[in-house]
Amino acid sequence: MSRFWKIALVVVAVIVVGAVGFRLLHKPAEGGQAGEQSGQRKGQGQDKDKDTPVPVTVEPVVKQDVPVYLTALGTVQALNTVTINPQVSGQMLSINFKEGQEVKKGDLLAQIDPRTFQAAYDQAVAKQEQDEAQLATAQSTLKRNDALVAKGYVAQLDMDTFRNNVANLTATVAADRAAVRSAKVNLDYTRIVSPIDGVAGIRNVDPGNVVTTTTAVVTLTQIHPIYVTFNLPEQNLEMVRGAAGKGDPLAVLALDRADAHTIADDGVLNVVDNQIDTTTGTFKLRSIFQNAKGDLWPGQFVNVRLKVRTVSGGLVIPSQAVQRGPDGDYVYLVQQDDTVKMNPVKVAGEVGESHVMIGSGLALNDRVVTEGQFRLKPGSKVKALKPGEVPAAPTPAEMDKAKKNAQKQGGRRGG
Repeated sequence: MSRFWKIALVVVAVIVVGAVGFRLLHKPAEGGQAGEQSGQRKGQGQDKDKDTPVPVTVEPVVKQDVPVYLTALGTVQALNTVTINPQVSGQMLSINFKEGQEVKKGDLLAQIDPRTFQAAYDQAVAKQEQDEAQLATAQSTLKRNDALVAKGYVAQLDMDTFRNNVANLTATVAADRAAVRSAKVNLDYTRIVSPIDGVAGIRNVDPGNVVTTTTAVVTLTQIHPIYVTFNLPEQNLEMVRGAAGKGDPLAVLALDRADAHTIADDGVLNVVDNQIDTTTGTFKLRSIFQNAKGDLWPGQFVNVRLKVRTVSGGLVIPSQAVQRGPDGDYVYLVQQDDTVKMNPVKVAGEVGESHVMIGSGLALNDRVVTEGQFRLKPGSKVKALKPGEVPAAPTPAEMDKAKKNAQKQGGRRGG
């Protein structure tokens, strides 16, 4: 290669290296300027978003009388449970109830073959009449001979025999009367009647079976009224006893297992057990419900609410307003300038199924956000809506303005 071409190649290389270096030296400055401009645009967008009110549902703190409940899991128990066993043995002639039927006290449940017992009763009655006839003869003999003793026609020894015979027959007649009553009882036992008002369960025998005194015919349960028993922690004992000692019966409610609805609301506390269970640290309570419609059933599990007192003028808000944070419960409180702040609160108890009572952290008429919290952060500006209210639809002018703003922002990004 000639000297000329070598010099030309060196010059070209120097020019290329210089151009690349110049590009590298000026690119950061340009990038920084573009980033600064982009940040400015972004900051302007954020400021604009911050100034745009967020529509949320807002409700005020209200004051009302709030009942205080203690809750527990309860078990429904029949007021009385009776297993019907025959009092005499024999063949079952008939079953006079339907399974699941409500029966009244004295209703005929079943009939055992009465013929053997009827015969025994008739025999006892006949024996009594026979001995009563002999007693009448002995009494007549004693009376006739008693008048002849003074005249010496009857010896004193014979009179003693007459008197002893009357006494013996009197005792025999008394025994006969007892035997008649016993035979009558056994005869009556062939008619099995209900001892209580209750509901008949599934029967264990059929007509034609031979039953004995150990045969369980059916079980009856009394459900009007009915018991609900439950347990509470021992730390509630003083509160319950203090409330019960004021004289008025404590109201008890029974709810389904999901607390979705109230099953019965006419219960009252019946008794507090006389000891604490040392293995569980709880004490047992029993309530009684009239259960007129039969909504409670023996063996059923229910959630129990025992009303122990009423707080006068409690502060109440919807339960969905309360949020859970790392430092405890809080609500979004709407301030005078329509911005929100995270306000810590303490929940004192539930009020029905949709509200809670606040122990501290709020005042009467404070406004709290109940819907839309996920779009908020401290300092967010909000547009307060009433429950059930929806934001107004944007006007055509507002839509055109928003469209133009979007086009301008898109144009700046493209430039």
